[in-house]
Amino acid sequence: MAQTPKPAAPGVGQEGLEKQIATLRNEVTKINKMLAERTVGVLHQAREGASDLYDDASKTAAGAAKQVGTQLQAVSEVARKNPGTTATVLGGVGIVSFLLGVAVGLTLAVTRHRWYT
Repeated sequence: MAQTPKPAAPGVGQEGLEKQIATLRNEVTKINKMLAERTVGVLHQAREGASDLYDDASKTAAGAAKQVGTQLQAVSEVARKNPGTTATVLGGVGIVSFLLGVAVGLTLAVTRHRWYT
């Protein structure tokens, strides 16, 4: 019981199908070109934005480095002019840091459970 093929619809022959295929190919080509143009535009905008961000960050970092260098030079100059004061201040900072470390260590030691108790 083989099925007999249905006759093609009127006006839809081999030539009609070929024309539709050619039209669809042209439309797909146009869509591909539009997508390529938009993609290039988006990539160009992203590249410009990234370049602007990099330039701004570079200028900010250069300014910050310059400022740190200026402040470091000023501190170094004061330390050279007053070695006794510098030694006293650094010694005081060292003592305070040591005491702070001891206090933190004792606080942590109280909460820690020892294996031998």
